[in-house]
Amino acid sequence: MEEIELFLDEAKELMQKAVDHTVSELLKIRAGKAMPNLLDGIMVQYYGAPTPLSQVASINTPDARTLSIKPWERNLISEIEKAIINSDLGLAPQNNGEIIILTIPALTEERRISLVKQAKNECENGKISIRTVRKDTNDSLKKLQKEGVAEDEIKRAEDVVQKLTDQYSAKIDDLLVKKEADIMKV
Repeated sequence: MEEIELFLDEAKELMQKAVDHTVSELLKIRAGKAMPNLLDGIMVQYYGAPTPLSQVASINTPDARTLSIKPWERNLISEIEKAIINSDLGLAPQNNGEIIILTIPALTEERRISLVKQAKNECENGKISIRTVRKDTNDSLKKLQKEGVAEDEIKRAEDVVQKLTDQYSAKIDDLLVKKEADIMKV
């Protein structure tokens, strides 16, 4: 029945979005390496409007522990510094009048463990989203059954939803294993 197929397609799409969101959240957790996406959430006041840092400056990684930020307009240096200091990154910007240098400190063992916990949290949130999609889809299928769709069709669809749930949860588990290895690598 095509209604069931629509529910299954929607469930698959929503579960993929949960995985994609988890990937983007895990990218924000730094593993001791300087990566430009570390600064993705930073907003800078640009002519009175909050603007993403990446839209007002170029961000480069001259080496594994350093980020250099070159604003397109020199007068933005103090705004960028202020935004970095006010962020929760815990980094101290240094500027030479033209570029801002961020040195990423090596991670302590305690900090690594804390980052692994944070990664596990993000992955658990992703799995919760997937289970919520499963529950909502199964509820929709039960409504279809009350509307007269055959019970065996609904049962088959629920089995498909469970397989999708397992499949996408396994993807998140794989992401966690990789991120944990990345964080714990000295």
